[in-house]
Amino acid sequence: MGLADFIDHTNLRPSANIADIQKLCKEAKTYGFYAVCVNGCNVPIAKKTLKNTSVKVAAVIGFPLGAMSTKAKVFEAKDCIENGADEIDMVINIGWMKSEMYDAVRDEIKVIKQAIGDKILKVIIETCYLTEPEKEKACALAVEAHADFVKTSTGFGTGGATFEDVKLMKRIVGEKAKIKASGGVKDKGTALQYIELGVSRIGTSSGPKLLKQEAP
Repeated sequence: MGLADFIDHTNLRPSANIADIQKLCKEAKTYGFYAVCVNGCNVPIAKKTLKNTSVKVAAVIGFPLGAMSTKAKVFEAKDCIENGADEIDMVINIGWMKSEMYDAVRDEIKVIKQAIGDKILKVIIETCYLTEPEKEKACALAVEAHADFVKTSTGFGTGGATFEDVKLMKRIVGEKAKIKASGGVKDKGTALQYIELGVSRIGTSSGPKLLKQEAP
């Protein structure tokens, strides 16, 4: 697998227009990225632009705060799948996590996974807001809820992915879930280090730049 096979080419900016999403998808086709990652309203245009390609469409839900009701998140996830999304990147309820409402956090992840069936579910734990024990617990809850991935960050919080957080996540999930590093991955050297640490996916808006850079 080359670096392109790990990349979710991402544009989640609120100002992203249709031309921006089409450009994102065309770059994903050109460079052979694994997926594009877009907001829910952009799933139909991404699916249309990527028709007859192997590039997947990932959609974010509960984004970027994670503070919507579970019912709203489930509806959003189902809607994205119906519109053609192959994968869902959900944000956990961070307030519940910090309130030690662990059953509620686990049950929300579980019901979203059940709602999307065999589609891939990535759980964004937003590491910048959590203590180390909270990060460990969030990863464990995601595994218990049968999520496919745990993911570091939205890219809209106070910090993004770090090597330390990825090591922690790998220690907790082992082979029971995959890991996506997201937020602040802007150069090839950093991306390759994350892959060495065991991530299966990298979320970045800098994919083309990464591939053009010389390996460190």
